Amino acid sequence: MTPRFDTILITGAAGRLGTQLRRGLAPLARSLRLADRAPITDLQPNEQALSFDLNDADAVMAAVAGVDAIVHFGGAPMERPWDEVLQSSIIGSYNIYEAARKHGVSRIVYASSVHAIGYHRLEDQIDAHAPHRPDSLYGLSKCFAEDLGRLYWDKFGIETAALRIFSSFPEPADRRMLWSWLSFDDCIRLVTAALTAPQVGFSVAFGISDNAVKAVDNRLAAHLGFHPQDTTEPFRSAVEARTPVPDPKAPAVQALGGWFVDLGHPDDEAAK
Repeated sequence: MTPRFDTILITGAAGRLGTQLRRGLAPLARSLRLADRAPITDLQPNEQALSFDLNDADAVMAAVAGVDAIVHFGGAPMERPWDEVLQSSIIGSYNIYEAARKHGVSRIVYASSVHAIGYHRLEDQIDAHAPHRPDSLYGLSKCFAEDLGRLYWDKFGIETAALRIFSSFPEPADRRMLWSWLSFDDCIRLVTAALTAPQVGFSVAFGISDNAVKAVDNRLAAHLGFHPQDTTEPFRSAVEARTPVPDPKAPAVQALGGWFVDLGHPDDEAAK
């Protein structure tokens, strides 16, 4: 494959999905610039690594210089105390967009989350026009970054594909993941589609594999050209055999965000 880009920046490159994207996006670019606050030592010949916090505006500005596209998967990886969410996910995302604006980067692929719409119910069958209903401070930060992407598209012409990733793990671990699972390979396909689609503007896509139960309506992202190829059906028997049938009336069963709706305020937990 002839590389489509000279340099792609991946933030959160040491994380679970960032590690997979290093493998999957390598054919798209002559160079991958990897950013994370954790050190990355297993570099491949076409990779370079930078270690910094996303709330460091100067470090972000330097990391974005000379890149053609940004795959922004950095930030707090789960529900965390407010100050960590604020610094890494909210201020950090603002720094990414400002650096993109000042360096003329025209496309950002952002790892949003199901938790931006976590209080919608499975049976609502929402599409990308449904309003935000965050289920956590983590989800709230995803809403902020989505709106940031909308602003920077409308005002500055920077395209954003906001990918609301559901449950991306090696395989489904429980009954909820039988409908919410996104395989690693489908995650790579989704990010690749978002990077290479002819036109993105500001688009929201749901990151979910071709599972039998359809949790959301992804038709409004059809222009990205994402076609999931994996499904949870090969895992269904084993998952159902080892996990109990949940109470269908439980909020965590009804809500798209799952057990995140049962979480309290993380600052209360941290104070204990």
